[in-house]
Amino acid sequence: QLQLVESGGGLVQPGGSLTLSCASSGSPLSSYNIGWFRQAPGKEREGVSCIRTTGRVTNYVVSVNGRFTISRDNAKSTVYLQMNDLKPEDTAVYYCAARSSAYCSASWTSFSTWGQGTQVTVSS
Repeated sequence: QLQLVESGGGLVQPGGSLTLSCASSGSPLSSYNIGWFRQAPGKEREGVSCIRTTGRVTNYVVSVNGRFTISRDNAKSTVYLQMNDLKPEDTAVYYCAARSSAYCSASWTSFSTWGQGTQVTVSS
């Protein structure tokens, strides 16, 4: 059974960078579309970016275009989210999730396997 573990979160100043990792085990990562989601206090969970098994990427939050980059390394069973020029509004718990169907989705309800989340705080 697929399991996901996120890492790489932390406290960073505005304009800084972080790279989140989503490590998988139990099942080949190459079989899954992987999404990154985030949830800020008092807000709904939102889809940030998703990478398909083919490597095709979809970003769902306009404000992260040009700042966040999702990538995958199936040999290392890991998906990454490179986050640059971070802003206070990026503060949230970030989750990775897996979906075995053919396409990505911005809806968190369509993803069946989740990691525990990693906190990202952007503050001076």
